Amino acid sequence: MTIEATTWLYVTIQQAGADEQIVGQTDTEHDISFIPAFLNKEDAQQAMFHLPLEKKKKYEVQAIIYEDLARHAVENGFLIFVLDEDGKVLERLPAAR
Repeated sequence: MTIEATTWLYVTIQQAGADEQIVGQTDTEHDISFIPAFLNKEDAQQAMFHLPLEKKKKYEVQAIIYEDLARHAVENGFLIFVLDEDGKVLERLPAAR
């Protein structure tokens, strides 16, 4: 799989609108903070059932260009993991190129 700077990825957004945030996850066993990203919207929507999300928050899936996601990840101390619909890691992406 080749992810280019201009590749569209899908991420989960919390509180869409002015206060929106890209949802990140933490692997406490390995002390890694990462943003789960998906190759298509359907996988991202399915995976939302597997992500530990806060119950009273609103979430939606949005597309973002990898280059922009990588910049956001670096600024906030996250890695980027491309996952499948079941939450399995397909690829670990560099946070910046």
